[in-house]
Amino acid sequence: MDGPDLTAALVDIASVSGNEGPLADAIERALRRLRHLEVTRHGNTLVARTALGRKERVVLAGHIDTVPHAGNFPSQWDAERVRLTGVGTSDMKAGVAVQLRLAAGVPEPNRDITYVFYECEEVDVAQNGLYLLSRSAPELLAGDFAILLEPSGGSVEGGCQGTLRAAVTARGARAHTARSWMGKNAIHEAAAILDVLRAWEARKPVVDGLQYHEGLNAVEISGGVAGNVVPDECTVTVNYRYAPDTSGEQAEAYIRDLFPAWEVTILDNAPGARPGLAAPLAAAFVAAVGAEPRAKLGWTDVARFAELGIPAVNYGPGRPEIAHTPGEYVEAAPITAAEQSLTTWLTT
Repeated sequence: MDGPDLTAALVDIASVSGNEGPLADAIERALRRLRHLEVTRHGNTLVARTALGRKERVVLAGHIDTVPHAGNFPSQWDAERVRLTGVGTSDMKAGVAVQLRLAAGVPEPNRDITYVFYECEEVDVAQNGLYLLSRSAPELLAGDFAILLEPSGGSVEGGCQGTLRAAVTARGARAHTARSWMGKNAIHEAAAILDVLRAWEARKPVVDGLQYHEGLNAVEISGGVAGNVVPDECTVTVNYRYAPDTSGEQAEAYIRDLFPAWEVTILDNAPGARPGLAAPLAAAFVAAVGAEPRAKLGWTDVARFAELGIPAVNYGPGRPEIAHTPGEYVEAAPITAAEQSLTTWLTT
């Protein structure tokens, strides 16, 4: 199959997070036919490595799971076979198809390659296959440079932003609504939390030559006891997307300082990764692709590689802004273009 048809075949094997087994089985069968690769399996995560003794090693990684279906399974081509619609087309089975095509079509690359096909990227970090591998067998991820084939519109996206969620709680005092003046309404008090969010201005720092755009938003609000009770508690959950020049500890301190009058509980925090484009292999890759690099406005598993001291970028077919939507799609041409660019870089 060519890249676009292989993408359709991958999409048509359901692999919602936690149920990647059938797709992992199919990928394993394909990889074990390739005698130039050493293949190991870890749950539903697969690692395939060349062992040619090259001076440099590149890691090409992609997750094989998708979000739940939304009336968009199986895949469907448009009449001209230009656009493929379906769950996971863009995020990120098109990238996985490119990985598989390279694994089969480039048996003697100019650098050793590690291919990683991992499970559970779309759910809690404790289940993420790349995270688990980085803890149990980090030597399998060792390399001089890593490319995560997340959808990037065919551009090289450097680094990623950190993401933090915090619960900001306003306190009050319960009372019967018939005598509400005897209490203190926590939902009313939470309005001041929203005022802070409305007045907040986004920072747009330039980090290693790429401009990021931070975000701070209320994503959930909860409070209330009963229809005749003045509530004594109201919690606003906020999500902070912070640039990679800020550490996880600094991000937590910033949020606590921003809401000093309220109780702040950090729910989760995943630091970002700096672009790392100054690394020789990264610079060579950017030059080979030929597109102007840009900042990754979101969190991806390039942060995992950053933790391991490996410079990494996002580069793959598909559009990140339509991921997880019922109309998610990928176009055929960018799949072929990504494969060609990577093939040229790995063989020239």
